[in-house]
Amino acid sequence: MVKPTIISTFAGCGGSSLGYQWAGFKELLAIDFDKNAVETFKLNFPEVPIWQKDICTVTGREILDFCNIKKGEFDILDGSPPCQGFSTAGKRKVTDSRNDLFKEFVRLVNDLQPKVFVMENVSGMVKGKMKGKFIEIIQTLKSLNYEVKAKLMNAMWYEVPQSRKRIIFIGVRKDLNKIPSYPEPLKKIITVREALKNCQISEIKYFTNNKELYLIPLIKQGENMSKRHPKGWGFNLHRCNANKPCCTITKTMRTSQTGILHYFEDRFLTISELKRLSSFPDDFQFIGKFEDQWARIGNAVMPKFMYHIAKHIKENILELVNA
Repeated sequence: MVKPTIISTFAGCGGSSLGYQWAGFKELLAIDFDKNAVETFKLNFPEVPIWQKDICTVTGREILDFCNIKKGEFDILDGSPPCQGFSTAGKRKVTDSRNDLFKEFVRLVNDLQPKVFVMENVSGMVKGKMKGKFIEIIQTLKSLNYEVKAKLMNAMWYEVPQSRKRIIFIGVRKDLNKIPSYPEPLKKIITVREALKNCQISEIKYFTNNKELYLIPLIKQGENMSKRHPKGWGFNLHRCNANKPCCTITKTMRTSQTGILHYFEDRFLTISELKRLSSFPDDFQFIGKFEDQWARIGNAVMPKFMYHIAKHIKENILELVNA
């Protein structure tokens, strides 16, 4: 059987690519701007061509020519435009230029006309002052030749031991006469304790702010430092709960104020543990400094999450229209 095809934009280290691979897809091309992400991707997907390019400079024609395909011929265009401008973990600026990178994804959808597109972004897109931007995005996507739906999903219901809410946009080209749909959530979640069983410990980082070092042992499972700090500081320093999925792993990690602590040891989670909590296999390789590796994982689409989405699209849309 011929494998369905995928082209990834904003590919990062390859979290979504791994999910598509597990679901039986063939990746024709990946694109990302970040050097560390591209080098990490190459290390783990040596058979997949990847361009280190600004998506704003990439045209649909050069993608079609490189992949030796015709417009409308391949199956899925995937993309996760940078989300820092929308994220509740950041400053949430409506005017953040990164909020408009979705327009470049839309441009490529229009130029390439894939059978299906999948776009992922943070849940902060539908909260508070960002709602207007969400409406703009959904209206822009619906102006294309696609049936479009958007759904808020949590990766913890799809074999990822991490509570990670994301908006998933799915568009199906109108001539295919199929309506976008989503995989049903599983009934069982995976806890931190279950995920980290027999995990080999890699490089360890400890909290380095000497003035607040005494607070670390006081932080209970599931709490932020702000609960223990006399001035309420440290909202972004969290201790995970062994009996629940991990909290959302974000891009930023600083050994003085931001990150996730082990559930009973007074240290930050290691990269090996982060991989387990993000559904990356143990042999997936990350490179660079500890903070670079943390950032790659924090920015990634969780592989098992994308696997379930990709498998659902494959079985409920692509296998029917490609038969």
